[in-house]
Amino acid sequence: MPLNRMLSTILFCVLVLPCPLLSQASSRTPPPVRGDVNAAPGDAADTRDQVMREMAKKANLERQAALRTDADKLLKLATDLKVYVDKSNEHILSVDVVKKAEEIEKLARSVKDKMKGPN
Repeated sequence: MPLNRMLSTILFCVLVLPCPLLSQASSRTPPPVRGDVNAAPGDAADTRDQVMREMAKKANLERQAALRTDADKLLKLATDLKVYVDKSNEHILSVDVVKKAEEIEKLARSVKDKMKGPN
């Protein structure tokens, strides 16, 4: 596969495909946690359930912030990779190009795993 075609595919996968996943990840809410059926309202079970929901919400917000940061890093790496490729020719493949592509791949996998959420 030609280098430009490979770079285009990587950029497409990294920058375009995650967009719908990001919106889904941010709109998901954790399933309600059921407490003791016999517990009275305001009981310890309700308080525990509320704390669990708040913790899940906080974890989702932190994961979303990390996804934004990683997406910014991916954009910068992809831009750097494009610059390196533009400087090279068909006979010379810079070591920097390969290293940047590997960094992009590693970060893209990390973003993908974060999008899946805790399981």
